[in-house]
Amino acid sequence: MVIPTNTRVETLATSGIHQIPKEYIRTQDELTTITNIFDEEKKELGPQVPTIDLNNINSNDPKTRKKCCNELVKAATEWGVMHIVNHGIPSDLINRVKDAGERFFDQPVEEKEKYSNDIASGKIQGYGSKLANNACGQLEWEDYFFHLVFPEEKRDLAVWPSTPSDYIPATAEYARQLRALTTKILSVLSLGLGLEEGRLENEVGGLEELILQFKINYYPKCPQPELALGVEAHTDVSALTFILHNMVPGLQLLYDGKWVTAKCVPDSIIMHIGDTLEILSNGKYKSILHRGLVNKEKVRISWAVFCEPPKEKIILKPLPETVSEENPPLFPPRTFHQHMEHKLFKKKDDSVDPK
Repeated sequence: MVIPTNTRVETLATSGIHQIPKEYIRTQDELTTITNIFDEEKKELGPQVPTIDLNNINSNDPKTRKKCCNELVKAATEWGVMHIVNHGIPSDLINRVKDAGERFFDQPVEEKEKYSNDIASGKIQGYGSKLANNACGQLEWEDYFFHLVFPEEKRDLAVWPSTPSDYIPATAEYARQLRALTTKILSVLSLGLGLEEGRLENEVGGLEELILQFKINYYPKCPQPELALGVEAHTDVSALTFILHNMVPGLQLLYDGKWVTAKCVPDSIIMHIGDTLEILSNGKYKSILHRGLVNKEKVRISWAVFCEPPKEKIILKPLPETVSEENPPLFPPRTFHQHMEHKLFKKKDDSVDPK
């Protein structure tokens, strides 16, 4: 089957096909590692993604607060990914965000196409499907909706869905609250490097320049999930990434050379350390390789917010305090845009060459 370039994965998934087009079939190396995600999620043995309780992140008791902060720093150092609970964002707001996203994707494809993006012309915000930009020309079993959510003055509400009516107010409020949580997380991670609390936030652009990009990932049921990936193995280029999901498993992390499936933890937000913080910390904080599996039984949806520094204004390189004779710089100086270009055109090399 030849796929038109504008075919949505949802259209393929609901067309009644029993075999997926060859463009979606992964490489032989990948196929040997793809397993049933529901079986994987039930496994209790082996390493598990840590869960960090942020309830005491603002405690008035120094010892209690320090214990909470140490656990977060430990997870960022050893894993680079964690479930965070008691994060302070109300569950009713999170439910509104998820409900609005689900209702948008419940609409017919023709309705969603009114918001379609056009990567070729530089219009990256809107409704889309992954284009083949990797070395093998493969496609991912995913449609998505993508737009900037913060700072508010940089938003373009014209590309946000008007249906459902709660999409804009719920998503905007979630972005505001998540931005405040980002400041708290960055302050803890700054202290974990022996820096002043506000240092990392300043290094990634501060309140005015740090950008929050919002992406709803929609993974339709797949007739041959053992052959496809919802999203291929990658590390995030962001400083931090925050993810909600609809409690359908799919996220896997490459930990100690093996794929570990993230459990579905109620009322949690999954938080990733991205490449930006890995670079600034000279490798202390880990940007972990991860991917998304699909299944034939349930649609999976995730809501990701990527906290990104400005593309050109900041040179990303290990902070001087993280560098010594024993710990030489692991990453060469690059702007955020240069780092993204480096990753795009060197797909097989997710690590940055040492200086």
